[in-house]
Amino acid sequence: MSRDGADGGNSAYGRKAFRRSKAHFRDRITADGREGWPVEAGRYRLVVSRACPWASRALISRRLLGLEDALSLAVVDPLQDDRSWRFTLDPGGRDPVLGIRYLSEAYDRRERDYPGGVSVPAIVDVPTGKLVTNDYQQITLDFATEWTALHRDGAPDLYPKERREEIDAIMEDVFRDVNNGVYRAGFATGQEEYEAACRDVFRRLELLAERLERQRYLVGDTITEADIRLFTTLVRFDPVYHGHFKCNRWKLTENRVLWAYARDLYQTPGFGDTVDFDHIKRHYYQVHTGINPTRIVPLGPDLSGWLTPHHREELGGRPFGDGTPPGPVRADEEVPARGRP
Repeated sequence: MSRDGADGGNSAYGRKAFRRSKAHFRDRITADGREGWPVEAGRYRLVVSRACPWASRALISRRLLGLEDALSLAVVDPLQDDRSWRFTLDPGGRDPVLGIRYLSEAYDRRERDYPGGVSVPAIVDVPTGKLVTNDYQQITLDFATEWTALHRDGAPDLYPKERREEIDAIMEDVFRDVNNGVYRAGFATGQEEYEAACRDVFRRLELLAERLERQRYLVGDTITEADIRLFTTLVRFDPVYHGHFKCNRWKLTENRVLWAYARDLYQTPGFGDTVDFDHIKRHYYQVHTGINPTRIVPLGPDLSGWLTPHHREELGGRPFGDGTPPGPVRADEEVPARGRP
């Protein structure tokens, strides 16, 4: 998400239709260091907002692959000021590793007077304090394929070679109509624009529900990157997208298949234990003042349903393939009680 609160730092909205631009800083951290950034334990810091669906992808991937010891984590305040993402959750209002108050400082060290938004997820080079990448589309793919030497024992293969074509096709549809579709609906400034986006969201969700009625996961019988990307929108659907973004043809809880699928993932180690509903709600309702000028955060919805039985195991499937679940969440990375069901 960006300094304007729209999302991802790679977006624009206003009088024209909402559009999402590509990440500006697209360097890759690779096993062979071919772009000057080699995979190296302890060298980089992942900066996220738990409110942001794009950053949540990186949180989930990092947990599932067991990269916690190799890649440290910084969590920003869900509320921004005119300098965007702030480290006000940390003692003294500074990130304890980078020593900065604002993520924009790492952007400035990389490129002074960069005209774009300050977005998360972002990976910062600790020795120099410079931003390396804010390419939310590529970061998690590289976690799965370039960081393998640092994966935990039993880490799942989230982007298997033999399934990549199918995974990519699903992710493209999900991104266009669901991940980005809710934003096109929410930030629409005209009735026709809104209705077209909203129709796209629910048409795609209904197609996905048909697919998921027959199989436990989107591609094959294990969790893949495609499931991570769909989950981060579904988990925000009823708390913010249904009301705040006017995607209200039906609630997630009213769709039998998608609600069970989302609960299945939420209850899978590495998914729900990264979700902070408090951060999600406060960010969307208090930062998007063009949509919610009163900044009032609604009390609902009731979150207790996320912990109820889903029965998706009856479809079979092996969540982690030949791997194993990740271990317990590190004590310093646990979501506070007010952010959980």
